[in-house]
Amino acid sequence: MPPSVGPINSVAVVIDNDLWEGTVGDTIRRYFAAPIDGLPTEEPTFTLHQVPPQVFEGNTRNSRNVLIVNRDNEKKAFVKENLFAKPQVVCIVQGKQNRDIACKVEEYHKELVNEFRNNEMAETRRRFANALSKDKQVEETLGVKFTMPAVYGVKKYGDNFFWIERNIKGGKASIILYEMPLGSIPTDEEGRAKAIVKMRDSIGEKYIPGPEKGMYMVTETYLAPSISEVTIKGHKAIESKGLWEVKGFALGGPYINYIIEDKAHNRLLVAEGFLYAPGVAKRDMLFELETIIKSIEFTR
Repeated sequence: MPPSVGPINSVAVVIDNDLWEGTVGDTIRRYFAAPIDGLPTEEPTFTLHQVPPQVFEGNTRNSRNVLIVNRDNEKKAFVKENLFAKPQVVCIVQGKQNRDIACKVEEYHKELVNEFRNNEMAETRRRFANALSKDKQVEETLGVKFTMPAVYGVKKYGDNFFWIERNIKGGKASIILYEMPLGSIPTDEEGRAKAIVKMRDSIGEKYIPGPEKGMYMVTETYLAPSISEVTIKGHKAIESKGLWEVKGFALGGPYINYIIEDKAHNRLLVAEGFLYAPGVAKRDMLFELETIIKSIEFTR
């Protein structure tokens, strides 16, 4: 089977022109190209490339993520793996009428988006494989390890705070790790949001300075962070996405924060990725940071 190809976070949409230009295409774009939460400018979840069915042959079939939409008497949505290339996820949506197809896209979009995202995380980790970091500082101190490229440099500040950083086009990509007491984040929605902002701002003041004295990273509160509950390697976690800025200075960017429950050690492990890259697209770099964080495994 040929190897799959394509940029990270791209999807080939195999669909007739009339469907693509009508209600079905609008529904696909609404869910698969929806703007990502927490970015300063609109960037789509996936970059979509329409492929008419009559030209979907040969190398065109080798896209890593494929969404096939067609008319069929049976209304359903399902997923196939490695149908034309490997690794590959092929999501198929079908129905008799345009309305039937659009309804199936709407009904199953979350599951299909997750299939593509998981495939892209696996591909991102595969691309890391040839040059992995061998730094053991984080594992020796915090008892966690993760899959990360060697281009990231690890620096330790204090007893249990790590700042991991790499240079990227236009700026830097960072991951920070630290611990919080178990139970320090309230369970109610409003209290949880306030506690996360307070936690981030206190860490920013202590460890992440701005260009001048008295300046440091804080949470941008003009737009409230989006907060959800997720699971990372069997551990409950709180995911929050939003924007950071430097207090008293025009500097900022997006962040994605995970507060991971570690009951065995009576703690919360906080892992956050953030970007400083003004003027460039941020989706794929933030996705790389998310992929690294979600590879975390507890080793003790």
